[in-house]
Amino acid sequence: MLNGLFVFVIVASILLAALTGRMEQLSQAVLSSAGEAVTLAIGLVGVMAFFLGLMRVAEDAGLLRRVARAIGPVMRLLFPDVPSDHPAMSAMILNISSNMLGLANAATPFGIRAMEELDKLNSRKGTASNAMVLFLAINTAGLAVLPSGVIGLRASLGSADAAGILLPTWFASGCATIVGVLVATLLSRLPYYRVSEPPGLPAKQVLEDKVSLSQEVANLEDTEFEGTRSKEISKRRWVVLAFWITFIGLFIRHILTTPTDASADDLARSIMSNWSLPVIIASLILYGWAHGVRVYDSLIIGAKQGFEVALRIIPYLVAILVAIAMFRASGGIDLMGIMVAPITTLIQMPPEALPMAILRPLSGSGAYGIMAEIMSTHGPDSLIGYMVSTFQGSTETTFYTLAVYFGAIGIVRARHAIISCLMADVAGILAAVFIVNLLFG
Repeated sequence: MLNGLFVFVIVASILLAALTGRMEQLSQAVLSSAGEAVTLAIGLVGVMAFFLGLMRVAEDAGLLRRVARAIGPVMRLLFPDVPSDHPAMSAMILNISSNMLGLANAATPFGIRAMEELDKLNSRKGTASNAMVLFLAINTAGLAVLPSGVIGLRASLGSADAAGILLPTWFASGCATIVGVLVATLLSRLPYYRVSEPPGLPAKQVLEDKVSLSQEVANLEDTEFEGTRSKEISKRRWVVLAFWITFIGLFIRHILTTPTDASADDLARSIMSNWSLPVIIASLILYGWAHGVRVYDSLIIGAKQGFEVALRIIPYLVAILVAIAMFRASGGIDLMGIMVAPITTLIQMPPEALPMAILRPLSGSGAYGIMAEIMSTHGPDSLIGYMVSTFQGSTETTFYTLAVYFGAIGIVRARHAIISCLMADVAGILAAVFIVNLLFG
């Protein structure tokens, strides 16, 4: 399906540009978007290298397996084909948690690591498994607890209720997640997709992989702490405890010294935006160090893997982003707006919000720019301002996510992934329109 969709978008864009006299804009879009795709991928290298290095530290320390076991019941219900203590489980949990907190920079490397681990359970390389499709549907649903970026933009534009989109975002992203999970699950059971489902690996091979990983961790630990491991680890845990006591004290001081004119919303946004990421980094590093892991060596090994993954993504990003840019330059998005205008009128979506709804699954930067422009024109606290803010906070850039995650492991047969992800997007948009009209209309 991905192949057919790509060909259709390219051909339709060329014909539409020829019809509307936009061939010059189309040609410029091809060249500029190809360069932007490579720049974007290179920009991901550093972030992915560092966070995949952190993942390696957590894996070597056994944290990922412990996290997976702690939240195992829910994840086993969603992903019955993935062993409960497999590294894929914990990587997916870290990805989903980071997305919920608005930490996109951390979520992407965790998500790529999850896809790599899921691919180890995939017996038919290049074809998306049911677990991969479901994981992507959850990602593109954009389940969010704190859309800090959108709240920050609203505040900068003078909103008197910058955090007023929290409830609409929770509702819309929750609906999108439920629909994404249901559609991915139901489609996987249709005969058409069941035939193309990759068979699972034999249980013996999965067990051997887990034993091999455990032995690797054990060897790493034994190399450093032969004979004195228990005593050294005990000392390190006291140091970690001292660090967290000091950190909590400094955190309390930060709260107490915050200017009294700052609102509770501003304080909460500051804490979640500026303190969450350092806490995650410190937690993973110190946990590995306290459990006898050679943190620097382990991080370097993981970072090398992150660098390689970032380079593998480039061809997929180029293909997707060039196709989207051609579609925009040819006037395809404007034509879609005209075609769906009767539907948006029926569901009480203001016409001004329609471009944002159409562009959101296609281009993150484009949608963000349109959102900022709409709020600058109509005001962040207008009905339209609340609506586009909720769109941004409760949906995801679907095709970018598909390109990055599938590109990292060479998936070319997406099966029902595109339908599942787009249905989650549609559900999120419709839920956002409903809840914003209900609360602010």
